[in-house]
Amino acid sequence: MLVDEVKRRIGTIDIDDPEGSGFIEQWIQDHYWSPFPQILNTERPDKVAGALLQGRVSILVDGTPFQLILPITIASFIQSPEDYYQNWILSSLLRILRVFAVFMALFLPGMYIAILEFHHGMLPSKLAFSVAGTREGVPFPAVVETFLMEATLELLREAGVRLPKSIGQTIGVVGGLVIGEAAVTAGIVSPVMVVVVAVTAIASFAIPSYGFAITIRLMRFLIMIAASIFGLYGVVLALIVTCIHLVNLRSFGIPYTAPLAPLRLSDWRDLIYRLPVIRLSHRPEILETMDSKRLSKSSKRKGTP
Repeated sequence: MLVDEVKRRIGTIDIDDPEGSGFIEQWIQDHYWSPFPQILNTERPDKVAGALLQGRVSILVDGTPFQLILPITIASFIQSPEDYYQNWILSSLLRILRVFAVFMALFLPGMYIAILEFHHGMLPSKLAFSVAGTREGVPFPAVVETFLMEATLELLREAGVRLPKSIGQTIGVVGGLVIGEAAVTAGIVSPVMVVVVAVTAIASFAIPSYGFAITIRLMRFLIMIAASIFGLYGVVLALIVTCIHLVNLRSFGIPYTAPLAPLRLSDWRDLIYRLPVIRLSHRPEILETMDSKRLSKSSKRKGTP
């Protein structure tokens, strides 16, 4: 059983004192060499309660506010507790928006490099002339320009974390605007590049899981390198390699890409979209819980035929 396996792995921990939940997470996860988190950490008790009701396991560590939830799938990182406080239609639209945000945060800078450096013909004529006009006088190729701005953004983001909370976010936003405007005025980068970096940053902020967002930021640089060497072929190759890596990952024996692969259509009721609560009558099939029912057949809403 899942609980027994979790206890067994925790029993193998051989350390003087785990200083936080991160020590536990890194010790008991299936693939420690993967950048993708296989255990979800959260500070929200409602998220932990919801995970327990689904049939998952939670680990609490004394002295740290972060709680661990396992097993998880890649879909867990686009779901938020607020999804269950709103109408199911709005929640589904927000989840779809987060999926687009993940792809934008991951591929937008790489696509920018690939199109400008290798595939100019993919742009409409008016757009191509507009982009070429904004890049007139920029001394760096698109590759150097993109890496320069993305590295600057990461520095600002890290600096905002280290600063006091009251001014950290302000410094990050204002610093990005000031540096971006100064770079455009000095002719170091083009205005289009600033727009691409800004959209990428906003998309990464839309990801609910901080650990997953960090992984997306890391993978973005790898995709940018592939795009700078092979163009769109490099982007597609990086996507294929990432998908191969994901389908080989496990979280306590549960496939990381479930219920997409392997396909479990019954678990799609609360995946990228969410059905009404009265339709979520069963726990996720992939977890193989002893009691799979969450809603009794006799418990119907008043007025429901």
